[in-house]
Amino acid sequence: MIDKPVDTPDVIAKGGNIAASAPLDRRVRVIACGAIAREIIAICRNNGLTHVDLVCLPAIWHVYPAKIAPAMRAAIAEARNEGYQRIFIGYAECGTQGELDKICAEEGIQRIGGPHCYSFFTGNEEFAAASHHEITAFYLTDLLARQFEAFVIEPLRLDEHPELRDMVFGNYTKIVYLAQTEDAELQKKAKWAADYLGLDYEYRFTGYGDLTPAIMTAGA
Repeated sequence: MIDKPVDTPDVIAKGGNIAASAPLDRRVRVIACGAIAREIIAICRNNGLTHVDLVCLPAIWHVYPAKIAPAMRAAIAEARNEGYQRIFIGYAECGTQGELDKICAEEGIQRIGGPHCYSFFTGNEEFAAASHHEITAFYLTDLLARQFEAFVIEPLRLDEHPELRDMVFGNYTKIVYLAQTEDAELQKKAKWAADYLGLDYEYRFTGYGDLTPAIMTAGA
């Protein structure tokens, strides 16, 4: 069965139980990609960040990054109208061609550092140092391993036109699964994805990488 993308257009996922008595200037609105919702929730729960309110834009916009910035502006405006003084963008640059950085500058808020989630999960410095050796690697995270069909096969229509596989992935040599959790089933799915694309397979456990200090700083 094909997993469908997480439906997150207007989802509010709580990082913990926000105390009703928490002063508004203490509460933090994190507006994030739905693709990292599980990880942000886990970080909040593990570190007692019960005052963090996580709102997710659709995870499938990983494939359509031009949609991110306009929706981010609307989500920030909504947070301001609700009275939030502390807002954090739960995205890296993520293919927005500088639009998220413009929003950060205009609004006086911060985002997760780095170009994309593969980088901050690995650790931005480590990823930058190693990336020039891996220009033929296609990366997966837990979400992409879990929903490879919905985020890769279906948007590229590889299920309908398998001949496109080699056209799209012909210059790749391997799939690198950057795992946030040690999950045997997700490892099987990632290995299946590599076999489907005819690529070598490599597994690396990253944990949450630079995402943890980013959320901890936002929620401090």
